[in-house]
Amino acid sequence: MQNNDIDNGNIFDWGLVSKDYTKYRDIYPEEFYRSITDLGLCVAGQTVLDLGTGTGVLPRNMYHLGAKFVGADISENQIAEARRISTENGMDINYVVASAENIDFPAESFDVVTACQCHIYFDNEIALPKIYDVLQPNGHFCVLWMGWLPFEDEIAKMSETLVLKYNPNWTGVNAIRPNFEAIKTTWNNTLFQISNVRIYDLKVPFTRESWHGRMIACRGIGASVLSAEEIEAFEKEHLQMLNSMPETFEILHYVTIIDLQKHI
Repeated sequence: MQNNDIDNGNIFDWGLVSKDYTKYRDIYPEEFYRSITDLGLCVAGQTVLDLGTGTGVLPRNMYHLGAKFVGADISENQIAEARRISTENGMDINYVVASAENIDFPAESFDVVTACQCHIYFDNEIALPKIYDVLQPNGHFCVLWMGWLPFEDEIAKMSETLVLKYNPNWTGVNAIRPNFEAIKTTWNNTLFQISNVRIYDLKVPFTRESWHGRMIACRGIGASVLSAEEIEAFEKEHLQMLNSMPETFEILHYVTIIDLQKHI
């Protein structure tokens, strides 16, 4: 993928880290999923399209709740990994290789469309009308994000600083909590209206290994254009840094859930 607004236009490819993504990016706590179902979304009786599904983290973790999921992602490697894990766990989830701009489903096919950690990659002028068309009347488009807070969490800041040392073009830095006014300006439009917004903090547990893996499986390192030698050097320095930390710790994150309802 390439986007002039992300990483100064450098190419990135999540398919490069599919195995690490499977192992280290499935980190959303139960509270995260409960916040979705508390809004009446992704529950039994609904059909759900998960855009940017990656390795199927959202569909796989919510499968037991009874919704019928379809996962779509632009990366063939991510979809292959999603299919493998779902099949191994006896989950009947349909996956397709498609970007948000190129989904091809009949009109009004889904009760809910979700986009977890991926909406920043969408061309909204193309993607939003597509999402609108595949939603049922009064259907919901749920935008989800969970990010660490480097200005409030020392370990997150140290790791972030090290990523920038090796990849100064990485723009996934210096995250702060969004505010409702900014969300309202961005998402209220002729196609959708804001139904609910939830913003809250979470402390996500990690070990040294799992946090190290989480950083490897980020856009700034494993999914980037860094060479194998550069990634190896980052890993060595990052592990040395983590050796001074406790074996287990928590990283402060914020969660944003934006529940948009289709205008009719």
